Amino acid sequence: MILLGFDTATPSTVVGLRLATGETLTLRDDPGAGERPGHATRLLAMAGELLSRAGVGWGALDRIAVGLGPGTFTGLRVGVATARGLAQSLSVGLAGVSSAQALAMRAYAECGHSDVLAVIDARRGEAFAASYRICGRTSILELVAPRALAPEDLEDVLKAGEVEREGGGGWLAVGDGAIRFREHLELAGAAVPEDHSPLHLVDARAICDLGEGARVASSIEEIVPDYRRRADAEIALERAGAVEASSR
Repeated sequence: MILLGFDTATPSTVVGLRLATGETLTLRDDPGAGERPGHATRLLAMAGELLSRAGVGWGALDRIAVGLGPGTFTGLRVGVATARGLAQSLSVGLAGVSSAQALAMRAYAECGHSDVLAVIDARRGEAFAASYRICGRTSILELVAPRALAPEDLEDVLKAGEVEREGGGGWLAVGDGAIRFREHLELAGAAVPEDHSPLHLVDARAICDLGEGARVASSIEEIVPDYRRRADAEIALERAGAVEASSR
């Protein structure tokens, strides 16, 4: 199977091409400080570059896997819309995978840590956090599902995970949210890699691994972003409506 996998849940744009031989080619675009994510302008170009490097055409793809989040609203919309459009135009299978699980899988693959807290910066002073126990390259147990939390509540995910996992090693917290809320996580007893560690970045290989084992959607409409909370625009409209109603 030849699989194209990508993720746009965080500021990084990551793309992987899993070939029939099992080899995975990857590209990533990590915006610098103050730079805007390049999801909309870079995603398709990066995918095309990998296909060209492998010497295969778009028609050779058997499946597309896309990270569903949780993550930024704009990034997830770009990724999911692109995946749905490609799957429909190429008539190939489409699978959605968890961006948080991909973070956890990378931590296991690169340092063998089996108990992982994936923490993605959710903006608004919050983080999306989920805890996992990983038993193999494609075997992952979700202990606590992703949820949006204030930094002072991150400890609750660790405590809930402790109950579910019934023993094990210490927690490793990874992701851009783990960097941002390092102090809260370390006070709660989690280890957080250095800020520049690649463990904090979603890896295209993990997206491809999860995509290979994921269920293919029966229709592209099944694949939707995992926002885990309402968009800022929706909240603003609701508040504007409430103010207007109160002024009548």
